[in-house]
Amino acid sequence: MNKRIQQNVMIKGTKNGFMLHLDDSCSFSELLKELENKLSENYQFQENDPLISVKVHTGNRYLNEEQKTKIKQIISKKKKLVIDEVISNVLTKEEASRIHDENQVTTLARVIRSGQIIEVPGDLLLIGDVNPAATVKAGGSIYVMGQLRGIAHAGCQGNREAIIAASVMKPAMLRIDGLLSQSPDEYEKQGHDMECAFINGENEIEIDKLHVLKKYRPNLNRLEGGL
Repeated sequence: MNKRIQQNVMIKGTKNGFMLHLDDSCSFSELLKELENKLSENYQFQENDPLISVKVHTGNRYLNEEQKTKIKQIISKKKKLVIDEVISNVLTKEEASRIHDENQVTTLARVIRSGQIIEVPGDLLLIGDVNPAATVKAGGSIYVMGQLRGIAHAGCQGNREAIIAASVMKPAMLRIDGLLSQSPDEYEKQGHDMECAFINGENEIEIDKLHVLKKYRPNLNRLEGGL
């Protein structure tokens, strides 16, 4: 009876390219050797072949920067393979701390006056006004229980799902992730409902009544009770 050979490298095709699953129980040297052999044996490309995106999943194996570089160097030998990202189930203490901070809600009860800048790592719940020439920034979403007449920048660490909500939406400027809002002259509050700003499917900042978020952000329930 033939003994089954353990495969340390599994290559799976996706609609966007390749996913490389790397075993997390073998030695790192074994992993590198098998990765190089499999890529050399199975993938030969022509000069006019398109570039192929590669995601690397390392499972429960933690890789330091030197190890990541070695894996990337092996993959890069195949000139048509482009590394998209290296994914791991393991978080460093720094990464865990950052995620913890980004998922916190900071509550302030005050007026943010002209010239002041307030920045928090996660969501911001402000019970008060943001005056003209004042700025509020958050790694997550911004909720203003008052007048927003200054500058608000949500998702400032790269979160495109973040929103900006205000009881009175009359901002000088809105920004979500790296996307700037339309001209502030176009903001005209209708009625007395709380309004919100978010990035829509056309990659634009859209402003609408708060209740529409149930359609565009169904999982937005970080604040107790949801929307």
